[in-house]
Amino acid sequence: MLTLTDSAVSAIRTLTSQPDQPGDTGLRIMAQGDGGASSFQLALVDGPAAGDQVVEEGGARVFVEAAAAEILDDKALDAQVNEQGDLAFRISEQADEA
Repeated sequence: MLTLTDSAVSAIRTLTSQPDQPGDTGLRIMAQGDGGASSFQLALVDGPAAGDQVVEEGGARVFVEAAAAEILDDKALDAQVNEQGDLAFRISEQADEA
């Protein structure tokens, strides 16, 4: 199952706690392209779609489309903000737990 880094949790909570967002807003991840494509579309949505895998950590909610969930199994979602203040999410391998 996809996990969230602390920075991803913080970024998602910031995005979903805006006054114009409904209470059950989360970040939805959808696979793009054919078959084992490695590109994803992310969007803020009001709640999960039927069949979405729901990942909740530290108050952040992520809804992973079924096709994307297969690709993202055992991966981690991270967030980084660059010097200009732009937010970027990236997928990486989960760190081995010792």
